[in-house]
Amino acid sequence: MRFDLLVLGSGPAGQRAAIQGAKLGRRVGLCEQREVVGGVCLHTGTIPSKTLREAVLYLTGFTQRHLYGASYSVKDRITMQDLLFRCQHVIRQEVEVVRDQMRRNDVTVLYGTAAFVDATHVQITGERGNTVVEAERILVATGTRPTVPRGVEVDHRTVILSDDVLEMSVLPRSMTVVGAGVVGLEYASMFAALGVRVTVIDKRPRLLDFLDAEIAEALSYQMRGMKCTFRLGEEVARVVIERPGRAVALLQSGKTISSELLLCSAGRTGATVELNLGAAGLAADEQGRLAVDARHATPVPSIYAAGDVIGFPALASTSAEQGRRAACHALGAPCPEKTGDFPYGIYAVPEISFVGKNEQELTAAGVPYEVGIARFKEIARGVIHGDETGMLKIIFHREDRRILGVHILGTGATELVHIGQAVMAFGGTLDYFVEAVFNYPTFAECYKVAALDGFNKVGPAVARRAA
Repeated sequence: MRFDLLVLGSGPAGQRAAIQGAKLGRRVGLCEQREVVGGVCLHTGTIPSKTLREAVLYLTGFTQRHLYGASYSVKDRITMQDLLFRCQHVIRQEVEVVRDQMRRNDVTVLYGTAAFVDATHVQITGERGNTVVEAERILVATGTRPTVPRGVEVDHRTVILSDDVLEMSVLPRSMTVVGAGVVGLEYASMFAALGVRVTVIDKRPRLLDFLDAEIAEALSYQMRGMKCTFRLGEEVARVVIERPGRAVALLQSGKTISSELLLCSAGRTGATVELNLGAAGLAADEQGRLAVDARHATPVPSIYAAGDVIGFPALASTSAEQGRRAACHALGAPCPEKTGDFPYGIYAVPEISFVGKNEQELTAAGVPYEVGIARFKEIARGVIHGDETGMLKIIFHREDRRILGVHILGTGATELVHIGQAVMAFGGTLDYFVEAVFNYPTFAECYKVAALDGFNKVGPAVARRAA
């Protein structure tokens, strides 16, 4: 069996690469280790975790409590089965979408574990035996798997990894989350919204140091309001399972934290161990990731890589675009250089999204900037929706008023951010938001309110122009 392009992995990067290769008229094969397409993104990562969040917000009535009171909920006794029902429905539907895309584009899907024979041949081992596939170009898009740190015993019931959340049968009363990265905080905030007593442990002194400090502080404040406890600047020495339903985290400082469930969220490692990279002349770093150039090419001319397996930013959105661009480069098709900033979304409770620079980065670079802020409690749509804690922050250049960054916390943040992204991509200034008319009442109106707030800070001359 021979292909022009063989893609290893059917997550966002693999899907988009395979379809792009097919659109270019090439013969494309797609290898997936599971017996169903979709990769980690669809089965244990992005899609189920975001669906779980929607189920939590709906069933708890969390977003309506400012209107109807702290005790309001759609269902009194929420079970894991209630939450997972929605996840399973969405996963089934999305699997069918991906299958249909592969079929319509004549992509040959092969199921089994891939291992390089050499730089142009891959052995695929599945339930039906072994098959050696030849390909002119090979794209590695195998994604990542959870990292298990030393000193942590994982039994996948009392001590679990993020990939195990969908296998939970009972909602715990208490939970410890080791690791305050994006995944850890997303799950910590979801379970806290369900009323679970959550403790988050992380050796870093603050949450998500890549976030704008004001947004990170607001997230921390709101999670504490949900009775979430943070143990920052603390490191876990060991985790002990005393019995089923009781895990104890022993900290380097001598503290012990007990809970019914412990979620270990200590990052992710590239899923490259089984690929037999050495046979193709490749090697992964200590985190299992592959190094690529700007064209997503590895040091081996016939092999490319894209998605989480190449590291930061490791987002489903950026992985999909990397896969498309990698396929174009691999097959010699025109592919313009990437322009503009990508948006970053964090699906915690509350939701966060940003694009561009934050205040710390601009201060370090010596860029003169100013900030305009709109708070959801001052926006009619925010009051209608019941979100009194959200905010939208525009950072702009003080001299020419170019938009340098947009940072949002609250309802619809991951949708709203794209307005700022588009204006930034076209070199827009604060003037656009001041002069634009937004539907009323909408959350998008926050852009105009934040822009006017910013204009009022840069001096009388500019303020008169805004009026």
